[in-house]
Amino acid sequence: MNRLFGAKSNAPKPTLNSAISNVDTRIESIDVKLAKLNSELQTYQQRLARMRDGPGKNAIKQKAVKVLQQRKMYEGQKDQLQQQSWNMEQAGMMQDNLKNTMATVDAMKTTQKELKKQYGKVNIDKIEKMQDEMADLMDMGNDIQESISRSYDLPEEVDEAELDAELEAMGDEVYLDSGGIGEGEIPGFLTESAGPPQFVDEAPEMGKAKEAAT
Repeated sequence: MNRLFGAKSNAPKPTLNSAISNVDTRIESIDVKLAKLNSELQTYQQRLARMRDGPGKNAIKQKAVKVLQQRKMYEGQKDQLQQQSWNMEQAGMMQDNLKNTMATVDAMKTTQKELKKQYGKVNIDKIEKMQDEMADLMDMGNDIQESISRSYDLPEEVDEAELDAELEAMGDEVYLDSGGIGEGEIPGFLTESAGPPQFVDEAPEMGKAKEAAT
C-alpha cells in the first residue's frame, strides 16, 4: 500500500511566510531568465539591423521569435507568481489583524472580570454613610473651634448711641476733676509762675544748724 500511495510524511507543514518566501525565490529566478532572454533579443536585433534581406536574416528572425515566445511565457509565470505572493501577503495581514483582535478581546474580557471583582467589593451604602459621618465630624470640629475662640467678660453688643453717651460722661468727669479748665486754657502746674516743685534739698544756714545742735 505504501508503495502505491507513499508513506505518510512527517515533515512540518509549510507556513504562510515560508510559502511567500518560496514564491519570491521563484520570481527572482524568472527575473534572471528574463534578463538573459532580453540580452539575446538585443543581440539578434543588432545583427538583423546590419543584415540584408535573405535566408540568413530570416533564420535569425526565427530564433528571435522563439526567444520572444519564451520571454512572454516567463513573463506570464512571473505575473501569476506575483499575484500569488500578493494574495498570500494579504492573507498574512488578515491573520495578523485577527490575532491582534483576539488578543484585544481577551484583554478586555480579563479587564472586565477584574473590574466586576473589584466593584463587587465596594459597598455604596457604606461609602455614603462614611461621607455623612465625615460631614458630621467637620461640623463638630467647626463648633469646637468657635467655642475655643470665644471671648470672655465682654458685652455681647455695644451700639453707637451707648458709646457716645459713655464718651460724653467721661468728658464731664475730666472737667469736674480739673476745676473747670476751659477750652484753650493751660493747667496751673504747667505755668512758669508756679515754679519748680519743692522737693529739691537745699544747704541749711549756719544759725539754724546751731539751734538744731543745742
